[in-house]
Amino acid sequence: MENTNAALTHSHTFTKNQKWVIASTSSGFALENMDVLFLSFAMSSMIGQLHLSGGAAGLIGSITNLGMLFGGIMFGLIGDRFGRVKTFTYTIFIFAFATAMMAFANNITLIYILRFLAGIGAGGEYGVGISMIAESFHKNQIGKMTSVAAIGGQIGAILAAITAAIVIPRLGWHALFLVGIVPVVLTYFVRRHLSETEEFVAAKKVEAEKKESTTSAVFKYMFSSPKLAYQSFALMIMTTVQIAGYFGLMNWLPIIVQKQLGLNVSGSSLWMISTIIGMSLGMITFGSILDYFGPRRAFGIFLIASAAMVFTITLAHNTISLLIIGAIVGFFSNGMFGGYGAVISRLYPTEIRSTANNVIVNIGRAVGGFSSVVIGILMDNYSLTVVMGFLSILYVISFITMITLPGLKKMSLKRA
Repeated sequence: MENTNAALTHSHTFTKNQKWVIASTSSGFALENMDVLFLSFAMSSMIGQLHLSGGAAGLIGSITNLGMLFGGIMFGLIGDRFGRVKTFTYTIFIFAFATAMMAFANNITLIYILRFLAGIGAGGEYGVGISMIAESFHKNQIGKMTSVAAIGGQIGAILAAITAAIVIPRLGWHALFLVGIVPVVLTYFVRRHLSETEEFVAAKKVEAEKKESTTSAVFKYMFSSPKLAYQSFALMIMTTVQIAGYFGLMNWLPIIVQKQLGLNVSGSSLWMISTIIGMSLGMITFGSILDYFGPRRAFGIFLIASAAMVFTITLAHNTISLLIIGAIVGFFSNGMFGGYGAVISRLYPTEIRSTANNVIVNIGRAVGGFSSVVIGILMDNYSLTVVMGFLSILYVISFITMITLPGLKKMSLKRA
């Protein structure tokens, strides 16, 4: 498999299976993010119709994040033990079914249950999908390929915005969630066209010979020594900062700018689209830098640039400048997202790759999601510069953490 992938790296062609892997993971991430973001667009309608308090409504997102953490751990272990392809389809089915069932939810208790289930499926999908990419492509392609898959998630955000704009005014928020069943169609194509990689099958044979369980392997490679434990916790810090920056950028900055600078941005659609375009371009650029020059240089450039660029938001004096700056900030701040899956996949062995990705990234999601609360408090009590300073400090912390990781230093900076 390695020799085949090496030859394909230089010929710039992909096998049929590689094409299906990247198409399936990109589509899966897009549809998962679309389903998750339906909540954001339906929230105001749900609050009004169901007479929800602010606290009750805010808890919906937190419960979804907790579901992602639980699902990430559970399906990470399942994917590492029983196979990536089947597990990938299970996660898609769960988040699609739970999202569609929201169409029949008329009380907050049922909403909490369904969003927790949707989070389980969404959280489980990430690590399994990233593992399929890591085991299907040469190591000098993984950064770009995981970034391509991450762009799928951004496309899902645009699909959510467009679908919500069409469906909610005409049919209401219940009908919007019914659209969430669409991803189930993807499971048919995944099951029909994908099979487990040679690398995964070989790893399972070795594991069987050693008679070592997946759970014990996870502990052995993630937390059994101070060095490995530090590596795992350091990566969790980096993903937490990544998610915190994303939530700050997408949820609060438009509101902050409108309030502090008096700009009139018609809705959040223009901001979201321009920022997503910047993010997508950043992901492709970051993935290429990571593959050619290594993770330390790639993360170093983007983290330092993010720490500096968040302050440019204070330079926005009209709608056009706000959208341009949003795209630039998005380019650096979220361009790194696909790189975490590439790095984690190379730092941890095949037999626990799915679990390692899911645990590290979903802990980042669960903790980083609370940045919205911190930013909201800062927004109420301090200036825009202080709020941007908070985000900037987070990126500096991530940079310092990154340069202390010995595993990243050992990664080859040369193309094989």
